[in-house]
Amino acid sequence: MSPSTSKDAPPPLPEPLRVAVADSHTHLDMQSGTVEEGLAKAASVGVTTVVQVGCDVKGSRWAAETAAQYDNVHAAVALHPNEAPRIVLGDPGFTSQPPGAGGGRARRGARPGGGEAALDEALAEIEALAALGHVKAVGETGLDHFRTGPEGMAAQERSFRAHIEIAKRQGKALVIHDRDAHADVLRVLREEGAPERTVFHCYSGDADMARECAAAGYYMSFAGTVTFKNAAPLREALAVAPLELVLVETDAPYLTPAPYRGRPNAPYLIPLTVRAMAAVRGIDEDAMATALAANTARAFDY
Repeated sequence: MSPSTSKDAPPPLPEPLRVAVADSHTHLDMQSGTVEEGLAKAASVGVTTVVQVGCDVKGSRWAAETAAQYDNVHAAVALHPNEAPRIVLGDPGFTSQPPGAGGGRARRGARPGGGEAALDEALAEIEALAALGHVKAVGETGLDHFRTGPEGMAAQERSFRAHIEIAKRQGKALVIHDRDAHADVLRVLREEGAPERTVFHCYSGDADMARECAAAGYYMSFAGTVTFKNAAPLREALAVAPLELVLVETDAPYLTPAPYRGRPNAPYLIPLTVRAMAAVRGIDEDAMATALAANTARAFDY
């Protein structure tokens, strides 16, 4: 297998977009190369802004620090849904990384559970970071029924509710991770009252859920998964979602769009997803990109 086709090799640069867009959800700290290299590569194909998302206290600090350094990076800070039970219970089965395609990889080993007090301490630090001007969102938070068993559900839901309140107190967008938990995520949002700007990251619901999210004014961010052959329900959801509520993301280094599924993802691959989304909507890529750019700026208030 040649280096250019190796499963570990970065995909080639796509044709640049004519209208610049933002990657609404990425993890630069999990990608190869420097931040400068990643941003420059993205900008070369028309991806000029990224939202860097934290998944634990350490990663959220890094997100905030990076956003302070670069004008085209905005930060989101939170405890990932699988991080909350890890903090409370200390279960090595929980990971603080987003379980994208291939699952999450922990940056450090699990520590003994610290109980509710440890979760409160971590949430307090997240709120302090969320108060910073260059931090534009609280996320990714939410519910994950795929990787968290029944013993961790209470901690996960308590953390989600706390993040909703932090977002409302700080006037920031809420970025939701929803994996196999659609009904419960929507229930908690109804019970707590969602912030004014709420984003379903890596939207994974069907068309009916898209209509429910649209009625509530929630943004739906589509990742490379929309390009997968087996993702017809996702494309049906994109087709009915109001264009003004649609965003695009990588969730890099996960969820690399076709035809490079399984290889490392990065913000520079956004054009592939934008073009696939435009095809689903039946509009040209410039119109799609124009809407995505405006929507992302509005959702994250930058």
